[in-house]
Amino acid sequence: MLSSDLFAQKNYLITTFGAKPDGITNNAVAIQKAIDAASLNGGGKVIVPAGDFVTGVIRFKSGVEISLEQNARLIATPRRLDYGLQKASALIIADHVSHIAITGKGTIDGNAANLLVDIYRMLNNGTLEDKEWKTYNEWHQLRPAEKNRPHIIDFTACDHITIKNITIKNGLCWIQDYSGCSHMVIDSITVESNTFLNNDGIDLDDCKDVKLTNSSFNVADDGICLKSYNANSCCDNIYIANCRIRSSASAFKLGTASHGGFKHITVKNIQVYDTFRSAIALETVDGGFLQDINISNIVAKNTGNAIFIRRGQRNPKAAPGVLKGITINNVKAEIPAGKPDTDYEMAGPAEPYPHHVFPASITGIPGYPVVGITLNHIEISYEGSSVPELKEYNPDEMDKIPEKISGYPEFSMFGELPAWGLYMRHAESVVLKDIKLSYLKSDKRIACVFDDINMLSLNNFKIAKTENYPVILFRNVKGKVLKDLQLPDGSKAAIQVK
Repeated sequence: MLSSDLFAQKNYLITTFGAKPDGITNNAVAIQKAIDAASLNGGGKVIVPAGDFVTGVIRFKSGVEISLEQNARLIATPRRLDYGLQKASALIIADHVSHIAITGKGTIDGNAANLLVDIYRMLNNGTLEDKEWKTYNEWHQLRPAEKNRPHIIDFTACDHITIKNITIKNGLCWIQDYSGCSHMVIDSITVESNTFLNNDGIDLDDCKDVKLTNSSFNVADDGICLKSYNANSCCDNIYIANCRIRSSASAFKLGTASHGGFKHITVKNIQVYDTFRSAIALETVDGGFLQDINISNIVAKNTGNAIFIRRGQRNPKAAPGVLKGITINNVKAEIPAGKPDTDYEMAGPAEPYPHHVFPASITGIPGYPVVGITLNHIEISYEGSSVPELKEYNPDEMDKIPEKISGYPEFSMFGELPAWGLYMRHAESVVLKDIKLSYLKSDKRIACVFDDINMLSLNNFKIAKTENYPVILFRNVKGKVLKDLQLPDGSKAAIQVK
């Protein structure tokens, strides 16, 4: 995707331009001079040698590669004012440029702990405006506003991008945000950032033609997150494979921002571990479309939820979006009863109420179902939990489950659910084949609830055990096909149709 000849024209060593690897000097001016010189001469490679190079904001130019050599560290300045007094700039920015790259075996360090000290110093002495930092947010947390916490990398409307082999760590907000970019190769990177909140590992916003492979994410928010803020654009032709993810939110997520849409997305060979929320979260709630999604070969251990699919209407100015054509193959997930990320410095915000383990869920809203969902070869093992003080729904009380049409999309958004294995509501043309659901300890809820479904096929659908009947509840289900159901007692009494 990138022309090797472009970057091979000439090397620009940042120390030649005055950069000092002393871990103290702000080298932003020197590094920018090297970038500008490379661009002025038709492109080239800006080399960061071994050493600790502090830097402020630097801006890419077309035809430039920044190459971080082994043991090289670009360390973000700990002075908040170096990012601008109003909205904080990202550390490394690019805007409407092409053929750019960050490569090498070195590290970009956001220096979050030291930067946060300076942010709080300014907030406390009144020299930094922030209306949010003393107000609890929707997750019952206090934090400086995102506008006051810089990203590490922000690329906007750029074309032909390579990010390869580097390590990125210690951010205060989204680690890297690519908005409206195209023709991207991101390969063999490591992202480690649990220093603070909102640490998404990578955000692809309305990007096209992207390959993200062989990478590792250990972060205090969503791991790999695709968003769509532009109602006239979308994420299109995205390929993600062979990645390992730990997240204090969801591991792989489409949404929450979903104004335009997502299509032609392929995700495969993903390992998820110690993740607070969903291994797979697919959401359209702002009027956008979500279609032609193919996900396969996911292994999730110690993860709060396996699969969450949601079509909602958070945006009152837009009609509900479209969610159709989703195929998920070969998922094996182990769901604990406790909080999976408890041992992490920045764990996800716990639910402020007692609850059972949350089941996988696939939900639309009344009159706007999710359409064309195929799940094949799915095995979910729950630890199981009994919470005696919680009310248990009986089959005649399904209408009491809130719709939360405009709610923030999240696996726990409905509160306590009547099913321990799978809850599905407002769906059409659903195929579930080779499904195995089980729990280890105890759970007195129904295994599966299917409510307001048109055309449902269950083939080789196995429920390992039960403590309650019916095992499966069909409510307002039209056109169902049942084949090779394997239920605990094998009897028709295990199924109830309302």
